[in-house]
Amino acid sequence: MKRYRNTAALAAATALAAGLLIGTAGTGTAAPGRADSVPSDITTVSSGWTIPWGLSWLPDGSALITERDSFKLYELTQSGTRTEIGTVPNVVTTDGEGGLLGIAVSPDWNTDHAIYLMHTASDGNRIARMTYDGSSLGGYKALVTGIKKNTYHNGGRLKFGPDGYLYATTGEAQTPDLAQDKNSLNGKILRMTTDGEPAPGNPFGTLVYSYGHRNPQGITWDPQGRLWEAEFGNNQYDELNLIEPGKNYGWPICEGECSTAGMTGPKRQWPTGDASPSGVTYADGAMYLAALRGERLWRIPVDGTSAGTPEAYYTSSYGRLRTVETVPGKNTLWLSTTNADNNGGEPDGADKVFQVELE
Repeated sequence: MKRYRNTAALAAATALAAGLLIGTAGTGTAAPGRADSVPSDITTVSSGWTIPWGLSWLPDGSALITERDSFKLYELTQSGTRTEIGTVPNVVTTDGEGGLLGIAVSPDWNTDHAIYLMHTASDGNRIARMTYDGSSLGGYKALVTGIKKNTYHNGGRLKFGPDGYLYATTGEAQTPDLAQDKNSLNGKILRMTTDGEPAPGNPFGTLVYSYGHRNPQGITWDPQGRLWEAEFGNNQYDELNLIEPGKNYGWPICEGECSTAGMTGPKRQWPTGDASPSGVTYADGAMYLAALRGERLWRIPVDGTSAGTPEAYYTSSYGRLRTVETVPGKNTLWLSTTNADNNGGEPDGADKVFQVELE
């Protein structure tokens, strides 16, 4: 594997100037200082990808990775061996951000061999279940349909939470008012059973877990089981939100910090040119947020419900960063690019999956 050494990143990188970043309730207060690990070495695990999007781990430590526009699903081992395992049926592209998006491996994969996929179909975005037994892909079943699609703002992230339920992020499909409509599945975080039914305890008795989102594409949990979300803003601010059931996160009334009664503001915000975040993951006391337009990996220390001062790593070194996930059982991240998408302008095969050591 090709090895790089992160140099400028360790020198506090590019923490934003005071006033551009906000803390809890807009106070500007950072979380207490921490002495946790930070990114150090970065190595190439695999190259030759074209818009890898979703990533989910199998029990043996290898990853299943989707390619957005080819509709293909791959298995990638930690030693870098890539195997194409099939093409997901019923997927279409929007010639923008739609296609084959998120993936989540069942927590019971060893017994049920189930995987869950979010993708664009002819009738809209949907969540489907398939089986992968380690050699073949099949058994397609649509679980949730009727999620409006558009060229942009399709959301697309899928993950199982520590409660065993499946969570999905949906964009507002360039129709901002849908984010405030609790009867719509768009502009939401959804929470469901493995059959696509509303999970017990959902705040409105539907699939909707939280609302008022513009284009959320990243979700993760901290060790205390709190749900965090990364969200694309419009022209002003991208967001890192702490998600609670039933809460309204403001879009389109608020972008960034929100003082409107009944709405919840972010824990951190960035000018859109510095972030445009897609994936987010927790590791060793911090959130790691992959930035597309910002072309950097943000590290945000967290302490309880507080988010500290972000620091940027690898700025403009590897292009558009789409997905970041913590390697199970290791203080290590996998980080992927989507430089071959419409905004990156690179040729097919230009994308890579990296491994980031935290030291």
